[in-house]
Amino acid sequence: MSNTTVKTELFEQFARIGKALSSARRLEMLEFLAQAERSVEALARMTGLSVANTSQHLQQLRQAGLVGARKEGLYVFYRLGGDGIVRLLTALRAVGQERLAEVDKLVKLYLESKDSLEPVRAKELMQRAKKGLVTVLDVRPAEEYAAGHIRGAINVPVTELKKRLNEIPREQEVVAYCRGPYCLMAFEAVAELRSRGRKARRLEDGFPEWKSAGLPVDRS
Repeated sequence: MSNTTVKTELFEQFARIGKALSSARRLEMLEFLAQAERSVEALARMTGLSVANTSQHLQQLRQAGLVGARKEGLYVFYRLGGDGIVRLLTALRAVGQERLAEVDKLVKLYLESKDSLEPVRAKELMQRAKKGLVTVLDVRPAEEYAAGHIRGAINVPVTELKKRLNEIPREQEVVAYCRGPYCLMAFEAVAELRSRGRKARRLEDGFPEWKSAGLPVDRS
């Protein structure tokens, strides 16, 4: 096999990954799977798709090596293929925001307008948390927190925040995080905390990016 043929074949294989990523629905599923393992039925509920359609999308992701699967009884559970997938999605977001005017416009219109304060970077948060200067707040659903979370974070899902404010220390700044940089739950949590007179900011990224960077995580 010539060098040219090998190179072409390699690009053909890489293109399989690009093809698997060429669906907004599949990108959404990858974000959900970056938080925790999910059954086909659970992903169908989260995306609003039929079970059959969800299964088809997952098969395409699996064929490209982006997800793995296991069977338990009558159910099939999917998980992310590895932390490299998170880094791939992070790069995709960065290129999209840099090169596509539509992405930059949406981010500025719907996200940056919600919070004008600069978000906290991961390493800054880790340093401040070690010194006990901040309360780290995970506002994702409890099952995602249990599957993995930033070490030392407390879990108050954004849907329960109003009635559980007394669980969050008043004397410290709160840094909230959720599924990723475009996840609205952290924005909503920060807005609610500030409306109650609390000092709060959001983490620049989410849990998958924190874990992918090799920063401390726990499970419960």
